[in-house]
Amino acid sequence: MRPSRPWTDLLRDERGSASLEFLTAGLLLLVPLVYLVVALGAVQSAALGTEATARFVARTVASGAHASPELVRDIVAESYGLDGAALDVTIACVPAVAACPAAGTTVVVTVADAVTLPLVPAVLGLGDALSIPVDATATYRVERLSEQP
Repeated sequence: MRPSRPWTDLLRDERGSASLEFLTAGLLLLVPLVYLVVALGAVQSAALGTEATARFVARTVASGAHASPELVRDIVAESYGLDGAALDVTIACVPAVAACPAAGTTVVVTVADAVTLPLVPAVLGLGDALSIPVDATATYRVERLSEQP
């Protein structure tokens, strides 16, 4: 038996569907991949910013510089695109002494931040619920011969 339609007619019916399938599959795979790259870039930027902020604040406190830790925090955080006032910065001396920083102690600075994912609306607290916590700790030893204010 012969088919009712020749092969050329069957091939003509499928014309144009390959490009549609390619676009559909491409969008379904490409959009999540682009979102993942953008989200990871935001997290990496915040991680580098918190690490640099912790390092520079620890160095400033331990060296006895006349610049305030808040000023250093704001300058470094701004250079990484972070809000310095929103960062949670804790400064401690190990071993704990009355006058921090004291000669011979180690200054420990911890900086914490929360990165909100891109394109997440702030409705119903989704921005806070879907944020990724990022923190960094830096230690710097206070020299025994340094002058502390």
